Amino acid sequence: MKLSTPLVYAGNPRESADQVAALESAGLDMVWVAEPYGFDAPTLMGYLAAKTERIEIAAGILNVYSRTPGALLQTAAGLDNVSGGRAVIGLGASGPQVIEGFHGLPYDRPLTRTREVIAILRAGLRGERLDFQGKTIQVPLPAGQGLGLGKPLKLLNRPERADVPIWVAALGDKNVAMSAEIADGWLPFLYYPEKAADVWGDSLARGTAKRSPDLAPLEVCAGGMVAIGEGPETKALLDFMRPLYALYVGGMGAKDKNFYNQLACEYGFEKEAAEIQELYLAGKKQEAEALVPLEWLEAGNLVGPASYVQERIAAFRESGVTNLSVSPASPDTAGAAATIEKIKEWVS
Repeated sequence: MKLSTPLVYAGNPRESADQVAALESAGLDMVWVAEPYGFDAPTLMGYLAAKTERIEIAAGILNVYSRTPGALLQTAAGLDNVSGGRAVIGLGASGPQVIEGFHGLPYDRPLTRTREVIAILRAGLRGERLDFQGKTIQVPLPAGQGLGLGKPLKLLNRPERADVPIWVAALGDKNVAMSAEIADGWLPFLYYPEKAADVWGDSLARGTAKRSPDLAPLEVCAGGMVAIGEGPETKALLDFMRPLYALYVGGMGAKDKNFYNQLACEYGFEKEAAEIQELYLAGKKQEAEALVPLEWLEAGNLVGPASYVQERIAAFRESGVTNLSVSPASPDTAGAAATIEKIKEWVS
């Protein structure tokens, strides 16, 4: 099992990058760089490539709307080159609030677009000319659009690798099935290991049945906060995760279109999901946070005595997770590195 962490920064990603270099020395295998509507991920990934030597540097995630497939191809190949073959491209549809609200683009046919982007990326990384006439993407533009002068082109530079790993962030039934069919890895969120099979088992099985034998088995990355210690003061750290869960379940999307709220319902927290959303959308965020089920927080994170944390690692592994993503609950780099070293022993 690999060990990864999300890049966490509060206004100054350079400082976080220094911490990543220290965590690499402690045994970290991969870092995920997000960009919802903050700094762009590729800039930070390139900076991390220069600051590190061994770890994989992953986009977690790039949305499939705001960059053309050609631009995503350039990004994937460029990052893989400057990192010496350590890039991982995480893709996802994001959500209408970001795509339509921040980028000003229609949130149209997300599954189809993701599938088509992956097909174009794979072809481009193999050195092929971009010639794709799909349902959401046409490259080159067909006759009658634009000036009519487009022709199939291929990347000028030779990619470092023809098989840069492509991961997909997915929660819904069809999206998860598609990920199991065509992606190198799958990124679920707010993961509950013991309930994963009930929620996604059929979707994963359907996708896997269609998976090309040319692809390696699907990788899965999930995890949460890590804090190792005895006593109630350690367990109390789970409260720091309540705002995140409440944000996604209550406020990430419209009332009738919130993927994370639906996930909470599928986990069996229908009552809590409805109440959290009602309170959150009414501006009562702290009241919403208080209703996040402790059961979910305990299952989705690794907080408690060493023996308990090891049990949670085993639960993630048994559910199919191949890459454990951890966020050490430590105020300084030395403490985070010590946590990574310990977890690395247990996942190896």
